This record gives sequence, C-alpha cells and structure tokens, in this order.
Amino acid sequence: MDDVSGRSVLSEYRAIGGGVAIIPSVSVVIPAKNEARNLAHVLNSVPGWVDEIVLVDGHSVDDTVEVARRLNADVKIVTQEGRGKGDALQAGFAVCKGEIIVMMDADGSTDGAEIARFVAALMTGADFAKGSRFASGGGSDDITFSRHLGNRILSLLVNRMFGTRYTDLCYGYNAFWARHLSKLDLDCDGFEVETVMNVRAAKAGLSIQEIPSHEHSRLHGESNLHVVRDGWRIAKFILRERFPGRSASKPSPAQNLAEEESPLPVLTAPQPMASAQEFSSTSLTDA
Repeated sequence: MDDVSGRSVLSEYRAIGGGVAIIPSVSVVIPAKNEARNLAHVLNSVPGWVDEIVLVDGHSVDDTVEVARRLNADVKIVTQEGRGKGDALQAGFAVCKGEIIVMMDADGSTDGAEIARFVAALMTGADFAKGSRFASGGGSDDITFSRHLGNRILSLLVNRMFGTRYTDLCYGYNAFWARHLSKLDLDCDGFEVETVMNVRAAKAGLSIQEIPSHEHSRLHGESNLHVVRDGWRIAKFILRERFPGRSASKPSPAQNLAEEESPLPVLTAPQPMASAQEFSSTSLTDA
C-alpha cells in the first residue's frame, strides 16, 4: 500500500535534469523582432518539459510569426503594441500561465538547455534566478570590450548603491516565480529592463541566486542594442532609483521613445548568492 501511495505521489513530478524533478508549471517568454532565421535553433533548444512558450513579436517585417507557428503549433504568439525589449517582456509576462517564468533571447545567444539550472535554483529556495556570464562557469562568445567595460562599471555602481553582489548586471537570461512579478514593478520599455528587474528584486528583499550562463554569438541578423544610448538609460535609471527625491517624475514610455530617437525606502539586503555547486542537483525523493 505504501509503495503504491509513493508511486502516486511521485507521478506528479516531471524530470528536468539528472536527479531533478519538479511539479510547478514553467513558461518561457521570448521577445523577437525580425528573428525568423534564428527561431529554429532557439525553439528547438527549449526542453520538452516546459509547459508554455510565449513569443512576443515586436513589429517584425520578416516572417517571424509564421516561422514560429510552423516550428511549434503550440507557441503562444503575442503582438507587441509598444516598442522596446522592456515593453515586449511585460506583454509576454501578462499572458503567462506558468508558476515559473523564464526569459530568453531570440537571437540564439541563450541556450534553452540551461533552463533546468534556473528552475533548479528556484526549486531549492531562490525567488529570482539571475543569469551571469561572469560567474564561475559562465562565459560569452559575443560581448565586446566596450560592452564588458560598461557592464562592469554599472554593476559596481549598483552593488555599491544597493548592497548587492552582482557579477553581471546587463544580461537577459533570468527566471523567477510568477507570484513575485508585482514586486519587480516593471515600468520601462527599453534594454534597461534587466537592470530594473535586478535592482527591484534586491530592494524587495527577494532571495537572488546567480546562475552561470554561457552567451553564444548571435546566429543571424544584427542586434538592436546601442551601447552608448542604452548604457546612458541604465545609468539614469540607477540614479533615479537610488535618489528618487532628486529627480522629476518618471518619464513616460513616449518620452523614453523620443529619447531613443534624438524619500529612498529602507533596503533589505538580498541573501548571499550561492554557486552553481550548491544547487547542482536535487533528488526526486528530496523533491
């Protein structure tokens, strides 16, 4: 009887990796703009145990949507009304049904095989799993010297101002429990969205764990990232968030778009970030 009961309980779990099994549902959100040639690689890299893939189309002029539907008939397509990566992610998050939300890029730089690492971190206690190319075990085939330097300066700025210990501030491979979405209070439309999430997760006192990740080179097409413009947007957000009383009201999305074209709360220090080895596996019985 006990053996039958045990099998019944364990049957609710699904394996996501060696010795790791989960019950919570998982949604993957992929913002895409003119990424038709990259989608076969990206969608095929997403593990079969993922419950939902949400692709947010950002006014593509190629056949991004048609290719996505041809590759996976179950992909949920969201047509972005605004512009920018931050706006696209918010549109995707709004329709997610999963208890866990994972963010990926559509250019082939993020590997879906790593999703299990992020989910495992959340299953073992983290609220927010943050990808890092510069944590031990991570790496990048794509980052330039100027992007690396800017990222390092901005990371040091955030760490000093908000008491964090981030090794990689500007990287878009992240995962979190959907129930914490409101705490991230997303209100931006551009590439600064990753920084907004990282800062507000820390300010909300969420348990944050960095996950070593390897960034691959973009497969096809050109990046929409502009180092100077987007770096300046990130720096301005950091200063506004740290010194809100010294700035005017937050700019509207329309003001942010135009910019592309031409009393501090008490902070709760985030819990120490663990290494990949500390959550490398969880047995089925432990789950």
